[in-house]
Amino acid sequence: MTSKIIFLYFVVQLIHLASSFEKEFTVSIDPSKEDCFYHTLKAGESAEIEYQVISGGHGELDISLNILDPIGRIIVADFKKSENSHKIDAKENGDYRFCFDNKFSSISTKTVFFELIVDNSEEDKWGSDENYNFDGIEPDEIYNLKIEDVQELVNNVRDHLNKVRHLQDMIKSTEARDRNVAEETFFKVNTYSMLTLVVMILVCLVQLVMVKSLFDEKSKIHHIWSYIEKILH
Repeated sequence: MTSKIIFLYFVVQLIHLASSFEKEFTVSIDPSKEDCFYHTLKAGESAEIEYQVISGGHGELDISLNILDPIGRIIVADFKKSENSHKIDAKENGDYRFCFDNKFSSISTKTVFFELIVDNSEEDKWGSDENYNFDGIEPDEIYNLKIEDVQELVNNVRDHLNKVRHLQDMIKSTEARDRNVAEETFFKVNTYSMLTLVVMILVCLVQLVMVKSLFDEKSKIHHIWSYIEKILH
């Protein structure tokens, strides 16, 4: 009987987990553009968004974020941030907008990784003892099994798994960002090195022509140099 109750409890928890929403996205925001993503929330639900700019397209790793409620009021406003996280509580039913704004950049495309987590307000109802109805089992027998301990254990396991997965996602996005920064630095170093090499070659050619002209009596540079020597002497 005990194993049956525990099994039913785990089934209820799995149904609850399946009803929650958690999604990850990697998007590219073109210069002078704004991209918005919509998600429907019910009153009492909470949504958490965490974002990070992993590529700046030869520009700064920053982006602006605006979160708007169904009426169009701005709830959260970030300006030129490389990463941040926000949690909002829905006051009314409707579509909430999560807008990434790259209008301040005219040439750089920004690649943004973000994760959206929606907590269902029904979570506490699932977790309360009054919603468990096991036929043929007396209430005293249920409480003697300390089902609240099983509930706490399952919740802890769920929370730790979510934290582990979230940490892995952030590590992955950080690695992508570091790789993009390294590639950008490599591109800048190569470009600067090529420009420096070209300038050095041009300087060497100019010096070679100048020195050769000084010893050529028919060249204009030789005549100018001779005239300068006469003036100085």
